[in-house]
Amino acid sequence: MPKKRVAILISGRGSNMVALIAAAKAKDYPAEIALVLSNRPDAAGLARASAEGIATEVVDHTAFGKDREGFERALHTALEERSIDLVCLAGFMRLLTPWFVRRWEGRLINIHPALLPDFKGLDTHERAIAAGATFHGATVHFVVPEMDSGPTIVQERLRIAPTDSADTLAARVLEIEHRIYPQALALVASGHVKMIDGACRRDFS
Repeated sequence: MPKKRVAILISGRGSNMVALIAAAKAKDYPAEIALVLSNRPDAAGLARASAEGIATEVVDHTAFGKDREGFERALHTALEERSIDLVCLAGFMRLLTPWFVRRWEGRLINIHPALLPDFKGLDTHERAIAAGATFHGATVHFVVPEMDSGPTIVQERLRIAPTDSADTLAARVLEIEHRIYPQALALVASGHVKMIDGACRRDFS
């Protein structure tokens, strides 16, 4: 089976992007990173991707003003021109509209630094500590129009230590992120996990 062509969407340094690129170097990995695309021309991850010999592109959201759909149409065109099969969001700091999400339904995945459905949105580590949570972690999920609400592909947790600050917790969770995002992409790219009728279906037969 040919490898799935993957685009990684970033807005910054792209640490999860680096983990995905490293995993995809394995000969038996079912996906290849065909494109790294950013909405910010100054995203540090673009240089890191170029250094790995991966094609990069910028679709600057500021050029579209408040026209979110116009930005996403340009994004969609860039992905189609590269014959992209799957899209991974990796620190992509733009909320995507239903117009885009529905066109990539079942082919668009994201990583979130919390145990969804807990702590959707931003500042997850601070909020987990403030709430007195015992466990925290990261979740890779399919993207649906409602933010951080798609079905879970892979999730891993850790116990919050009494000495944890938001920064130390973030560092510990980031290690989980770098481990489970490549796992989740492999599951989707191989066809073992699919989103059907809004739920994750697993097939290892």
